Amino acid sequence: MSTPRTASVALLAIAVLLRPNAAPAASDPALARARAVLARHPVMDGHNDLAWAIRENPKAPGDVFAYDLRTRTAGDTDLGRLREGQVGGQLWSVYVPAEMDSGFLRAQLEQIDIARRMLARYPERLALCTTADEVERAMRAGRVGSLLAMEGGHGIENSLGALRALYDLGVRSMTLTHSRTLDWADSATDAPRHGGLTRFGEEVVHEMNRLGMLVDLSHVSEETMDDALRVSEAPVIFSHSSARAICSHPRNVPDAILARVKRNGGVVMVTFVNAFVSESYSKASEPLWKEYEQRTRGMSDPVERERIGIEIRSRLPKIEVTVAQVADHVEHVRQVAGVDHVGLGGDYDGNDAWPTGLEDVSGYPRLFAELVRRGWSDEDLGKLASGNVLRVLRGAEAAARRAQAGRPPSNATIEALDGSPKRP
Repeated sequence: MSTPRTASVALLAIAVLLRPNAAPAASDPALARARAVLARHPVMDGHNDLAWAIRENPKAPGDVFAYDLRTRTAGDTDLGRLREGQVGGQLWSVYVPAEMDSGFLRAQLEQIDIARRMLARYPERLALCTTADEVERAMRAGRVGSLLAMEGGHGIENSLGALRALYDLGVRSMTLTHSRTLDWADSATDAPRHGGLTRFGEEVVHEMNRLGMLVDLSHVSEETMDDALRVSEAPVIFSHSSARAICSHPRNVPDAILARVKRNGGVVMVTFVNAFVSESYSKASEPLWKEYEQRTRGMSDPVERERIGIEIRSRLPKIEVTVAQVADHVEHVRQVAGVDHVGLGGDYDGNDAWPTGLEDVSGYPRLFAELVRRGWSDEDLGKLASGNVLRVLRGAEAAARRAQAGRPPSNATIEALDGSPKRP
């Protein structure tokens, strides 16, 4: 989740008809080969905010029955488009805004509830999973293997006990921050206060390692990335971040960190958000989203927040971003970190502006077709699709078994390690 979003079904249908990459597989050998690879190795995407779209649905907030995934939704995701996109695994974000004044943990529990009810609503197509083996079994059965992923450590409210309880509810990944710097970790998009992780922040990482919860470094500052890579006992992920060498947005990953991800064994999951893909789009849109954050900070009314979002979106730059530009990021991560350390994290239902041809979850085969045309092997495409992230998940599970054999759950508190939190 990076910006608010809405979609017009009529406009989206027109875009699908007009987009230049919409050729059927029969007339596009690269697309046919991409679809064949994905039939064997379905996409496992790192980040989708569908649960938040359900919560924010102005017609029926939080109603998983009203937001019917068996029909074409107004957003980016439904069962038909997941099938068309050949998605077989998904880290579903259980996002809670860092801008809330209080009540993070309550909101976090509510989001987990929405996500779990959503998954239970469609048992023939979606499967709640907690391990890599379970994800692979779901894929083989034609279901989307689904992991719950927290977006921002503010949801644990400085409590390792809360972290463990959320793990027990099925959470298998957590970004250390979202848009705001926490009492124990600096964010990429807020003023730094700690120079990375505090001692308690390091303890959060260690406890996530002990549990087997993926340490997700999307949204954190470069110093926090550096500290987390230094202290983590398990491979890390960037669930939805692209390459900073191509687009200088602070949400993207610099080359020095990409090289360290290779040594750590982790994976960087390239995102499709226009502002993180295109330098020109990023520069033109940044002031608008800062305006949105200022106008909606602390706002609890989803209808009013959506009204402001629509007004802001009407002023977004008319700059086309392409599938080829996303492929440039994928290839850059492969060049610096290696083919074993790149994946995909679309960030659908968390943004508004997408590359032409990647407007929703149906678009993944078009990106794979572009990589086929660039000479990627079937083996490497399979790693990108899901092999790498499944390997990292297994690596986190193995690290957890080792850690649990050597130490009990941590009783550390932020007060004992850092002193009383200092508010900005």
